[in-house]
Amino acid sequence: MCDFMSVCSDGKGKLYYFGAAERKRILEGKPPYESADSHTSIADFYGFRGKDEDKLNKYEWNPITNELKIDKMNARNDNEKVKKALLKLDFKKVVPELVIKKIVNPFQLEPPEKITRRHILLLREWASVRASVWNSVGDSVWDSMWNSVGDSVRDSVRASVWNSVRDSMWNSVGDSVRDSVWDSVWDSMEAYIGSFFRLPRKKWKYTEKIKAKGYPFQPAIGLWMQGLVPSFDGRKWRLHGGKDAKILFEISKEELEAKG
Repeated sequence: MCDFMSVCSDGKGKLYYFGAAERKRILEGKPPYESADSHTSIADFYGFRGKDEDKLNKYEWNPITNELKIDKMNARNDNEKVKKALLKLDFKKVVPELVIKKIVNPFQLEPPEKITRRHILLLREWASVRASVWNSVGDSVWDSMWNSVGDSVRDSVRASVWNSVRDSMWNSVGDSVRDSVWDSVWDSMEAYIGSFFRLPRKKWKYTEKIKAKGYPFQPAIGLWMQGLVPSFDGRKWRLHGGKDAKILFEISKEELEAKG
C-alpha cells in the first residue's frame, strides 16, 4: 500500500489526489476504491485508466515533514512544481482532522530549572488519565485514528514522529531507567502522536472514564512541550528531561495520588 499522501501529476505540475469527501467514502468502505492512497485508484478516479495511468508521475508527500518522494516518473519531471503546489495546499480539504505542526523532541528542549507544583499536578493528571484508559494509550490512539482517518494517514504521522525522536527516546531513556518503565514512556509518545489529530471527544476510543472535555491525553502534552517525559515503574513516577533524560523529579504513586 502507498503512503500518505499519494499524489499523481501530469508532468506539468497539475495534481491529482483524493480529497476529504473521497477519503471519507473510501474509509466507509464504499466502492469502487479500497485505498485513498493508491496511485492506481487516484488515476482511475480522474479518468486515467489502463495504459493511460502510465502517463502520470506518481509521488508521495508527507505534510508533517514536507518531504516529497518520487514513486514513479512517467512524464516530464515536475517535482519542483508539485512540491510548490503541495506546500500551498490546504490540508483541511484533504484530511480535516490532521493538525499540521512541527515535530518537537522533548529531549532537545531545555527542561525547567525547577519542578514546580504545576508540573506535579500535570503529572498527577497524566497518571490518572493513563490509569483510566481501558487498554492502553497506544491502543486508543491507534484505533481512534484507524476509524477516523484510515491507516495510511495514521501510519505516516506515527512514523514521522517516531523517526524524529526515536534515537533520543531509546538512547536516553533506555539507558537511564529499567525496561519496566518503557511502556509508560511509550504512552507519552503515543499521546504526542495523537495530538496531531483533531477529533470530537466522543471519537477517542477507550477513554469514557476520562472526564476531560478536550483531548483526553493533554496532560502528557503539557509535560512534553516543557521538555519533560514521565516514567512509571509500578511504584514511583519520575520526570526525565534533557539530552541524557536525567531524572529531575520522583515521587511514589501514593504521594502523587495524595497531591491536590
